[in-house]
Amino acid sequence: MIGGFLNAFAMNCFLIPANVYSSGFAGLAQLLSNIITDYTPFTATTGILLALLNIPVIVLAWKKVGRSFTYFSFFSVGVMTLFLEILPVKPIFSDDILLNAVFGGLIAAIGIGMTLKFGGSTGGLDIIALVLSKSKGKPVGTYFFLFNAIIIITAGQLYGMEKALYTLINLYVTTRVIDSVHTSHVKLTAMIVTTKGEELRKEIHAKLVRGITQMNATGAFTKQDKDILMIVLSRYELYDLERIIKRVDPKAFTNVVQTVDVLGEFRKI
Repeated sequence: MIGGFLNAFAMNCFLIPANVYSSGFAGLAQLLSNIITDYTPFTATTGILLALLNIPVIVLAWKKVGRSFTYFSFFSVGVMTLFLEILPVKPIFSDDILLNAVFGGLIAAIGIGMTLKFGGSTGGLDIIALVLSKSKGKPVGTYFFLFNAIIIITAGQLYGMEKALYTLINLYVTTRVIDSVHTSHVKLTAMIVTTKGEELRKEIHAKLVRGITQMNATGAFTKQDKDILMIVLSRYELYDLERIIKRVDPKAFTNVVQTVDVLGEFRKI
């Protein structure tokens, strides 16, 4: 709920008044709203367009990604749409376009990062990128870049390259802050020390399409037999792994570290 509110607040009070575009489907809805208003006799608000764009994507998430992820994403999009309709569209601190681009990106990124951290998404591009990444094997960031590049180029052609460049600044700020709030590393390695190795292995395999290396270990102080499960995963799967560990063995010791690179077979989700 807080993430959805922060996204709507950033757009209505910073980005939309300055004609700076957000990332993903929010930016697409913003751009479409401007095009419809400027080039047709009709008007359409950003909030309504965002909701309409996300309907087919939510269905896709239900079938391809998972139910809990879809529930959280649907709720996030709903809250964001509601506040986009409620909050007035006007700058509250400054009319300076650069300040609005930077701080709008900062606030939106905190909202997006919070949503991702707790197992949901802001809908739209997040879901499409995850589905495409699973089927094509390319990193999620590749699809984010391509989609946002289309928004920037289109905005530049229709409303001038100056707006497009400010949008680029906004996207850069948003990306960096999302990484710091969520997790800054695309690939992570989790080392799980547990007394329920076999049960935990089955639960992880049931939820995540990842290989696991299982090793025997002995507690140095307790002399108790334990298992060490080593798994390399993407940051988008970390929340699911944390939930599985807490459910199966809350006392497990888990060390999550940055992985610089992986040689060999690795699904780049």
